[in-house]
Amino acid sequence: MSTPPIRFEWRRLRAMMVKEFAQIIRDPSTFLIALAMPLLLLFLFGYGISLDTSGTRIAVVMEDNSAPALGLAQSYRASPYFNARVERNRVDARRMMIGSKIDGIVVIPQDFGRQVKQGRFPEIQIATNGAEPNTALFVASQAQGVFQNWAANEGLPGTFAQASRIDLSARYWYNPGLKSRYFLVPGAIAIVMTMIGTLLTALVVAREWERGTMEAIMATPVTMAEFIASKILPYYLLALASMTFCTIIAVTIFGLPFRGSLLALYLIASAFLMPALGLGLFISSATRNQFVASQLALIASFLPTFLLSGFLYEISSMPGWIQALTYAVPARYLIPPLQTLFLTGDIWAHFLPNIAVMLGFGFLFFFLSFRATKRSLD
Repeated sequence: MSTPPIRFEWRRLRAMMVKEFAQIIRDPSTFLIALAMPLLLLFLFGYGISLDTSGTRIAVVMEDNSAPALGLAQSYRASPYFNARVERNRVDARRMMIGSKIDGIVVIPQDFGRQVKQGRFPEIQIATNGAEPNTALFVASQAQGVFQNWAANEGLPGTFAQASRIDLSARYWYNPGLKSRYFLVPGAIAIVMTMIGTLLTALVVAREWERGTMEAIMATPVTMAEFIASKILPYYLLALASMTFCTIIAVTIFGLPFRGSLLALYLIASAFLMPALGLGLFISSATRNQFVASQLALIASFLPTFLLSGFLYEISSMPGWIQALTYAVPARYLIPPLQTLFLTGDIWAHFLPNIAVMLGFGFLFFFLSFRATKRSLD
């Protein structure tokens, strides 16, 4: 006579979840990862890391004391992009750049004022420190831009002001001040959700095997569906609580705008937590060792999220084969919707495809977790 299959019961699931919550409360490392780590990451990316281009240090070498030279030097000092200091000879400026005290040099030559008086377009020299290519390109382009604007205001020949009567006014949508924290902090929230969703979940099943409690659980009528649900739901709620905490910090302390809706925020977060939690559970069930599971979780979740999700590095600037790898990183589909939600608002045509891809990753990882989690000691 065959044994009837055990049905899914909420009473058993509730009891298992109470056990899991009690285990979370007794483990101080869980609270460190869920509460202390989000604060650390947010303040690190909000204050410690800045990609803003304002206040770049340069030296303006004035070899000419004419009125046009003084006007151009004042233009560099008034620019929000530069922290300009005036020097009188190139040797001192070159020495400062070698000592990394400045990032670029603008030289106003001796005959600068004479060229302007003769109605000719004057020349300047711009030197940058090539040890940091991105900064060097920025200094060169912005220094040239300040010079062109000054020449246009002076009405010198060969400038755009003489060729056209069109007045251009630049405006940056959604982030007028070009503050890097406006896209770094949403990325930090994605990293927090990745760490909580994958790293903590990667330890739950492995911990049961190491402590010898897995055998006792197998002796109960708890089904594998109830067991997996009891391991996932507490950390799902913990991750949502941490995400809410991070969002409040981002808006109140860092001053980020939140132009979207809470419905979209929790829907996007829930869709991402499916692959994050599923990957952690699969790693935990497959390894049965907490140390190995934690290392694999860092390699499989944190590093790809940090490097290949578009958080710090533009995906379009990566080599083609690296760009292909980014499609397998779930965080790639989380960070753009989060940034859009904060800076722009609810754009469901952008959200829904990303949500669908994240749910697809989630179903895949949960399928692998069910295959790896068996009622067997083998």
